[in-house]
Amino acid sequence: MNIKYFSDTDTALVEFSDAEIAETRELSENIYIDMDSRNNIVSMTIEHARTVAHLPDISYQQFDREEVTTS
Repeated sequence: MNIKYFSDTDTALVEFSDAEIAETRELSENIYIDMDSRNNIVSMTIEHARTVAHLPDISYQQFDREEVTTS
């Protein structure tokens, strides 16, 4: 996954794969998703990213599966 931020247009592009885009869907006035021919998400565009997605304040967290113990 790649995240690109274009400060001149305040647009963020989140790329999930490099598959060919077959369709773009508008989720809201500022958010669009690109889908491949199998309806898998390829990328997401966020307009007005500083306001809508609070960029550039971004963080990444990874959660590993915890062992479940029973008593």
